[in-house]
Amino acid sequence: MPNRKHLSVALSAAFFAAALVNVAFSGAREEGRLLTATEVLEEVRAMPDVRLPDTLLAHAYGIAVIPDVTKVAFIFGGRHGNGVLSVRDKLTSPWSNPVFVSLTGGSWGFQAGAQSSDIILVFTTKTGIEGIAGGKLTLGADASVATGPVGRQGSAATDMNFNAEIYSYARTRGLFGGIALDGSVISIDRSANASLYHKSGVTASEIFSGQAPAAPATAQRFLERLAQATGTAIRTSPVPQVDVPATAGQPPPGVAPTVEPARTYPLEEQKK
Repeated sequence: MPNRKHLSVALSAAFFAAALVNVAFSGAREEGRLLTATEVLEEVRAMPDVRLPDTLLAHAYGIAVIPDVTKVAFIFGGRHGNGVLSVRDKLTSPWSNPVFVSLTGGSWGFQAGAQSSDIILVFTTKTGIEGIAGGKLTLGADASVATGPVGRQGSAATDMNFNAEIYSYARTRGLFGGIALDGSVISIDRSANASLYHKSGVTASEIFSGQAPAAPATAQRFLERLAQATGTAIRTSPVPQVDVPATAGQPPPGVAPTVEPARTYPLEEQKK
C-alpha cells in the first residue's frame, strides 16, 4: 500500500496534468470562437442581396460578431451568446485585436420555442465603444440601438443620418435582417480574454490599445476579413526586436548615414 508521501505526489501530478489540459482546452475553445466569427463574416459578405450596407460599414467604429446566439422562450424568453468585438480610433484606422464579449437579454410575451442566430452589431459612434470597454453596455439604455437596413434598402441609403449608435443584424435559418435587441446587455468576457492572450486580468482597454500580449493567428484572420468588409488597412502584429551586431545596417566607411524622420502608428500621410 503506498505511503502518504507517494500518494500526495501522485495527486499533485494528477492535478497539475488536469490544469494543463484545462488551459489547453480553454485556448482552443476561444480560438474556435474566433474561427466561427470569421466564418460568419465571410458568409454574410457572400450574400450580396442582403448583406450589410457598405455605407454603414464605412462609418463603423466597432463591429461585434456573436455567432450562435440561442434564444429559448416559453412565455418568458432569454437570449445568450458569446462573440468578439473589434474597434478603431478613426474610420481609416486598422481594427484593434478582438475582445471577447457576451450578449444576454430577455423578453416577455406569448412565445415558445428555441432558435439560434448569428448576430452582428455595428457601432457608429465612439460612445458605445467607450461604454462597453468599462465592463458592460445595455442596448437601448446606455446606447441607442436600431434594426439595421439591408440589401438594396441599405445600398441606396447613402445619406443615412446614423441616428442610432448601434445597428443590429441577425441571420436565422438562412434569413438575414435587422433584429430588435433593446434591453440586451453586452459584457466583456474577462476569462475568455485572459485565456486567449495568456494574461490574467487583461483588460479590454489593454487589448484595444495594443498593450496586451500578441494574439494568435486566428485573430489575424478575423481582422483580415473585417478589413476587407470595411475597406480599411490590415493591422500587422509588431515585429519582435532581436539583438543584431552593432555594424549591421551601417553604411560603408566615408558615407554619411541617412536619417529618416520618426513616424507614428498608423503612418501619417506624407506632406506634398
